[in-house]
Order: sequence, then structure tokens, then C-alpha cells
Amino acid sequence: MRGLTDRVVIVTGGGNGIGAAVCRRLGEEGARVAVWDVDAAAAEAMASAISSAGGAALAVACDVTDHDGVGAAVAETEAALGPIGALVNNAGWDVFRPFLKTDPALWEKIIAINLKGVLNTHHAVLPGMVERGGGRIVNVASDAARVGSSGEAVYAACKAGIVGLSKTLAREHARHAITFNVVCPGPTETALLESFMAEAGNPDKLAEAFRRAVPMGRLGRPDDLPGMIAFLASDDAAFITGQVISVSGGLTMNG
Repeated sequence: MRGLTDRVVIVTGGGNGIGAAVCRRLGEEGARVAVWDVDAAAAEAMASAISSAGGAALAVACDVTDHDGVGAAVAETEAALGPIGALVNNAGWDVFRPFLKTDPALWEKIIAINLKGVLNTHHAVLPGMVERGGGRIVNVASDAARVGSSGEAVYAACKAGIVGLSKTLAREHARHAITFNVVCPGPTETALLESFMAEAGNPDKLAEAFRRAVPMGRLGRPDDLPGMIAFLASDDAAFITGQVISVSGGLTMNG
């Protein structure tokens, strides 16, 4: 894909699951990948794998809920790799729980990771992109933001907030040649989904319900997402902004 060679790309939550798959693909495309993760060991392992394959990568231990910590992580990334050309906001977390069985402490944790973390990374990365006159931001949301999802009320609200944020920033920064797009996975086979289904109490039944809901007849896999995300981070997508794209086997069909 055009424009990814040597482009510095941050991937939050890059140590595992979808984020790890995205990091690997970006490394293969020649990007200089900053693997951000709250799990420092996972970030180190992913960065090492990219480097061993001939790519360029940096592991950065970062908690996206910490505004000052995110600013420091941006400075660390740029000192090691150069100016940031793209940001992939992938870090996320959830538990399966009907809304009336949740409490404010849980709301705050879900909001801090899934929405505040995205605000923090935008706030830290955008000034440099504005000054340089260009950039790509890809926000990973969820089909829960588009159609809702039982047991995920606060998470779905956060992901819907990311959609609104992305569209607004796409309008505010179009004149700076910065694009903002959203990728919405459906249920995807990751450790997060496994823990989410275990919380529901009947994971096999829930997994089967998810599969039946997907027209293509299976859950998503981490490797289903990197192609679209890498495309939106590339120069091939230079005239695409403010868009929301589901990668979910047809679970939702919007247009």
C-alpha cells in the first residue's frame, strides 16, 4: 500500500489480539511500528517479532487512560522513530453484564479505557499532525456502536462516542489533510472475547448465538482486520475521511 513505508504508526493495545495482527501487517508493509500496550511484556514480544522479521518496531508501555503518560509515550515514540504519521486506536476492554447489574465504578473503568483513552491519544498526537499538515487516524470501535449489543450498554455507548468523535474531528481537520476513519469489528476470536463470554456464564451458547448472527457463519479472527486498517492508514485512503466501516462478516450492513 502506498505511503506506509517508513511511516511511523502507533497501535494502542498492540501486544495482543487484533492489535498484534495490525502491528504485524504494518511491519510487513514497511511501517515503523510503535507497539503501545499496558502489558509491557506483550509489547516487547510483538516489537521483537516485527524486528526479527526485518521490520522496524518500538515497544512502549503505556496506559491510555493516563493523559500525561500518553504525552510521554508520544515523546518517547517520536524520539526513537520520528514524527508520527498515523495512529490506530485499538486498545479496549469490556465485561458482559446487563446494565442494571453494573455500577458507577464499572462505568468509569469502561469509559476510561474505551473513550477517555481515545481522547487522550488524539489530544497528544494531533498537534504534531496539524503542524506537519497531514496524518491518518484509524479508530477501532465495534458493531455494538451501530446496532447495540445486549450486556454491553456502556461499552456500546463508548464506541458510539468514538464514531461521533471521529466524524467531528474529520470535519475540523480536513483542511490539515488529516483523515479520521472508524473500523467496526463484530465478535472476534480474542482473549477479550473469551473473558467476555465467560462472564456471561454460558460461553458455548453465546458463541453459537454470535455465529448464527453472522451471515458468513463464523466469528471474526484478528487477521480479518489488518487489511482494512492498514489501507485506511495508507496514502491509498487519502481522500477517505469520516467513514465507518464494519468488518464483521455481514453482521451489520449499513449504507
